[in-house]
Amino acid sequence: MRTLTKGITVFALSVAVLATPACRRKKPLDPAPLPPVVTETAEPAQPSTRVDPPTEFQPEKPEPVVEELSADIAEANRQARERGYIRDAFFGYDEAALDDEAQAALTTSAKWLREHPEYRIRIEGHCDERGTEQYNLALGDRRAGAASAYLETLGIDRGRIELVSYGEQRPFEEGSSEDAFAQNRRAHIVLTGRR
Repeated sequence: MRTLTKGITVFALSVAVLATPACRRKKPLDPAPLPPVVTETAEPAQPSTRVDPPTEFQPEKPEPVVEELSADIAEANRQARERGYIRDAFFGYDEAALDDEAQAALTTSAKWLREHPEYRIRIEGHCDERGTEQYNLALGDRRAGAASAYLETLGIDRGRIELVSYGEQRPFEEGSSEDAFAQNRRAHIVLTGRR
């Protein structure tokens, strides 16, 4: 029996020895090592210094938004006047010479017309009611001609311009006051269509 007890003891010890590694705590796996970080050591970094822009530096201006005019020519005329693209030249009493204010108005119109070569225009010469009908028709013609000649010097092709004189026949302001007369002495620019 002793042998049997010895055999059981040996068997129990064998099982205990074999089972011990299975019950042991597992070690956590070490993560894979990261590659080493390489840093360049050429020159030490210089402190940043602020540099002022040159005095003649002009920042870029954003492109202006181009507002298209209506395809309807009457509406396009209204829009062009309302937005200040087209301006009339006004004249003194019995005058067909362009003063500084009239030249400034025509210069504004010419700038827009150069940017929009697709438009044709008509320049209408108008007068107040003083003077004979024939005299005012001739004066209106001289006013329209003066405005046309000035626009040509500013680069507007004469082929785009039609001239007409209405004299006193189509007043802008009714009445016989000096204010009404002043509004009626003009070279009126009208868009007539696209080329």
